[in-house]
Amino acid sequence: MSLSPQTKRTISRIVPFGLIWLLLGWTFLFVEYAAIGQGNYGPAAAIRMSPDIFVFASLVVLGVGLFIGAVEVVWLKKVFSNESFSTKIIYKLLVYSLFLFTVVLVAFPIAVSIQLRTHVFDPLVWERFYGYLTSLGNVSTSAQMAVSLFISLFYAEISENIGQKILFNFFTGKYHTPVEEKRVFMFLDMKSSTTIAEKLGHIKYFELLKKYYDDLSDAILRNYGEVYQYIGDEIVVSWPFEKGIENNHCVQCFFAMKSDLDKRSGWYLSKFGIAPTFKAGLHCGKVTTGEIGALKKEIIFTGDVLNATSRIQGLCNTYQVDIIISKDLVNELRPDEKYSLQPIGTQELRGRNEAMEIFTVSMTGK
Repeated sequence: MSLSPQTKRTISRIVPFGLIWLLLGWTFLFVEYAAIGQGNYGPAAAIRMSPDIFVFASLVVLGVGLFIGAVEVVWLKKVFSNESFSTKIIYKLLVYSLFLFTVVLVAFPIAVSIQLRTHVFDPLVWERFYGYLTSLGNVSTSAQMAVSLFISLFYAEISENIGQKILFNFFTGKYHTPVEEKRVFMFLDMKSSTTIAEKLGHIKYFELLKKYYDDLSDAILRNYGEVYQYIGDEIVVSWPFEKGIENNHCVQCFFAMKSDLDKRSGWYLSKFGIAPTFKAGLHCGKVTTGEIGALKKEIIFTGDVLNATSRIQGLCNTYQVDIIISKDLVNELRPDEKYSLQPIGTQELRGRNEAMEIFTVSMTGK
């Protein structure tokens, strides 16, 4: 049984927390060992490092990181979604500090019992634990956990704001040197956005736009899409070519977003007095991808395919349809009884020498 795209994304967002904690834990351990040999802090020290203690400590640190990642991604991110960056960090530090104290309360006696080859309720274990709490070792460990916690939370906020995949590409330097690749693009635009904005006012319209983007996100994730840009009321979604064509994900994404938005139409009507709808243009082709910018780094796509996709989307009003697909993309799609393709003409696109045949798509109900 294969995992859903949402589950894969959630796991991919949680795993880095475990790796951050594990790598930092090893780093702190190495620094301490290099500085003071066996890691003793005087008579109060409770644990000397040994292979079995190292393995146990590594598993605990990895587990703590994964747990914090899971809580962060699944729960706390939503709880503090409307708070400022600094407020979120402070609140989360308090919550996780309580959790980490509990971890120490449980894990430390277990580690001592492993070292002493005794059970965890042995009075000597708790004598050592009390000695640890009143030692410099406790201060050092608390400082290390605070650093690990801050770095992992900082990573969470940065990846949330610029996108985990973009952050990963920056770290790996994938696009430090420009590369040519083939991709599928969808330019999706809210219908009558100017009229809606005038009716609602700027603040209310922004609230609608924020919720509108949220409600479209699940369908994009389910179909392996990547949000390239938000431009006002327009979303640019992109797929690596093979992933966009596989199971016709790019077309499925359009209808999945449409379905999700239709299900929420009653809520939008009650909240804003309007139910937003959209139109979209899809095209595929080669782009050059790379990092750009001096004051602010971004990974961008350049190429005729983006201009063409934007022009195709702009034809939706002309032909009174919600979706238009280029002939280039139609030729790459897999046969699927769920969809019916209808040619709607040959169109000259501004900036292109050759006319392009375009199609619209509808669901067949099969």
